[in-house]
Amino acid sequence: MQESIDMAELLGDLDFDPAALKAKYLEERDKRLRDDGNEQYVEVTAEFSHYVDDPYVEPGFSRAPLHDEVEVAIIGGGFGGLLMAARLREAGFDDIRMIEKAGDFGGTWYWNRYPGAMCDVESYCYLPLLEELDYMPKHKYSFAPEILQHSKRIAHHYNLYENACLQTAITQLSWDVKDNRWIIETDRNDRMRARYVAMANGPLSRPKLPGIQGINDYKGHTFHTSRWDYNYTGGNSFGNLSGLKDKRVGIIGTGATAVQCIPHLGEWAKQLYVFQRTPSSIDERNNHETDQAWAKSLEPGWQQKRMDNFNVLVSGGDQPEDLVADGWTDIMRNLTGIAAKLASRKLGRRLTKGERAELMELADYKKMNAVRARAQKIVNDEKTAELLQPWYRQFCKRPCFHDEYLDTYNRGNVTLVDTNGRGVERLTETGVVANGEHFEVDCLIFATGFEVGTSYTRRSGYDIIGRGGQTLSEHWQEGLRTFQGLTSHGFPNCFFLGFTQTAVTVNVPHALNEQAKHVAHILQAARDRGTPTVEPTAQAEEDYVQEIAKSANVGARFYAECTPGYYNSEGKRGNRSGFFSDMHSAGAIKFFKLLKDWRDEGSLEGLDLS
Repeated sequence: MQESIDMAELLGDLDFDPAALKAKYLEERDKRLRDDGNEQYVEVTAEFSHYVDDPYVEPGFSRAPLHDEVEVAIIGGGFGGLLMAARLREAGFDDIRMIEKAGDFGGTWYWNRYPGAMCDVESYCYLPLLEELDYMPKHKYSFAPEILQHSKRIAHHYNLYENACLQTAITQLSWDVKDNRWIIETDRNDRMRARYVAMANGPLSRPKLPGIQGINDYKGHTFHTSRWDYNYTGGNSFGNLSGLKDKRVGIIGTGATAVQCIPHLGEWAKQLYVFQRTPSSIDERNNHETDQAWAKSLEPGWQQKRMDNFNVLVSGGDQPEDLVADGWTDIMRNLTGIAAKLASRKLGRRLTKGERAELMELADYKKMNAVRARAQKIVNDEKTAELLQPWYRQFCKRPCFHDEYLDTYNRGNVTLVDTNGRGVERLTETGVVANGEHFEVDCLIFATGFEVGTSYTRRSGYDIIGRGGQTLSEHWQEGLRTFQGLTSHGFPNCFFLGFTQTAVTVNVPHALNEQAKHVAHILQAARDRGTPTVEPTAQAEEDYVQEIAKSANVGARFYAECTPGYYNSEGKRGNRSGFFSDMHSAGAIKFFKLLKDWRDEGSLEGLDLS
């Protein structure tokens, strides 16, 4: 029997009481718990539909309806769709059509043009297909305009513009059992056909609005950060918002988007009110230009090697060298890798599962204490600094990294309106009521993110009708049902890219790339065998669903103790619609290997090719 170990001793002297800190976390969580969960947000339809209009295209676009046929239709022009098309091109598929509701490729980076927008994962890992395109990002963390241009560069490189349908929204997908084809109907009156469809809609694609009382009463100017109105604010993605010099601006939300745009709003607005329900964790970013000597020294295969190295470290593993060496890898190495290794050396044995969990919790407390201390150090006003401190575990919400956000609150024209976890009370014709106080604003910006936890078909905006008339919403009514997270029984030749019972990694394009390679392999095998359809057997799907169900409670306790957010279905316990719900428990490293081993085995076990 192993001796009982005090994990606190292994970390050295602690300058805090872990029990008291945990109680504080739970107290802050309880302030924010709501019975309505995701229902606190309103769908951007009907009177709210203008919040999803595309402000980046000229009005009046039209084209003749299409009634033709393609071999592969890819729905979505973001990184998922671009990677899917690239891997299919490499596999010899020429007849590909991209269908995208936006005016160009880019996905999230087409919509997110707010000032200060940039990736928070290192660009050398995050931007896909760098080696294939022989391109090197300008900074360690790329700004949005460069990412959008890279998306377009990929589309040109793989000749995706030629047959694309841009500014086109799907209205229905239905399976024609007689011809083994998908019938694709759109808002352009298209009725095209495709042998295969790949759904790359993106996990965060549909804006959401808070269901605040009086949201239709406000008469000032409003917009969502994913539809930034530069005609009103002036400037561009790099700032210079000169149109706000005489404006009182309010912004609702303090998540990853707000953290990046608030410094620019604070610099240019006459008065800025930041309405905060829950503060974000703000660590150092330390962005810098790319070292050209380093870039020239890279050998073939460098990007995959770098992505794999990053993925191992942020998944809790260890590597001989930290190639990325940023805030993400620092967090995880200190919470898991380095901390556990040092503790094991002191003990002379490996830690038990329980000891690792306890050690990680204590290391997490230490890290978040440092994050809170950073706010205290940077923000001059003691009360404001206190309100900007996050009271939850590191990965309860997406960690943020920024070097100007906290400093913005030292400006005389910037006011933090903390709502003590309750959120804004209501809107009036002229402003916002919070904490019983009325704040007059000329412009109100919603930095309230994208829908998570709603149904797949609601987020995509259409349903999919499979064999026998069954809809995808019916098939997934009791929860996601897939094989390998990528395809479902009853929906032949249809594939899903994203977070549908797959595995999550910090670097989302890495996961999308692995999925795209896998789907391309399946389609190539089906073509080589001359089979008209491919889909999982009912048994294979059921076995996979049961495999996922076994791990349904992995992380459940952690997220139950977290402050509400889209990671945990806004605190709704037992809800399987959180961002990380129904994910494969193997984690990204093992999951990617499971897919590769399945491909290497060659029999396509679990698929019916008939």
